[in-house]
Amino acid sequence: QVQLVESGGGLVQAGGSLRLSCAASGSIFSINAMGWYRQAPGKQRELVATITRSGIINYAESVKGRFTVSRDNAKNTVSLEMNSLKPEDTAVYYCNIIGSTSRYGTQYNYWGQGTQVTVSS
Repeated sequence: QVQLVESGGGLVQAGGSLRLSCAASGSIFSINAMGWYRQAPGKQRELVATITRSGIINYAESVKGRFTVSRDNAKNTVSLEMNSLKPEDTAVYYCNIIGSTSRYGTQYNYWGQGTQVTVSS
């Protein structure tokens, strides 16, 4: 089994910063991509930022220039530094990993339980 442990969510004033972290543990063998998604009230889950094993990064247009995603392949962790936070960033943020539990195994999506980020005006 693969477990994703998220941390760093909380309440912050607009313009403030938060850093989310996610650590993968368990039977994961290889991770091809890691990233963050979020789901705001009344909206569907959307991509925030992803980073591949080789370092290819993509961001949602709404967070470009404000958020930074990074990963530590050796530690199987991914972080999201969020700066200049806006009330519209309020959402539950979910860690996501695409990986396999064996060298030639099928790639699967693994999800964390989510961490609440609330940005007040």
